[in-house]
Amino acid sequence: MKKINITTGVLLVYLTVMSVWGWPGKQLDPDWVQYFSVMGVSVFVILLLRFLQIKRMKMRDKWREENEKK
Repeated sequence: MKKINITTGVLLVYLTVMSVWGWPGKQLDPDWVQYFSVMGVSVFVILLLRFLQIKRMKMRDKWREENEKK
């Protein structure tokens, strides 16, 4: 579980840095809908990856238990 937390944390830090770096507030006519849409989709993908990693880890543990019983 520790690796999953590290991966999720690194991705969220990366997203934060990229969102600050690409902040459109200094432009004359910023496209806020596109900016926040990209951030929202990125957070959704990060959470989806976390969910899939946890599910994969549980499946792997279950498979190992079944193989050890045989």
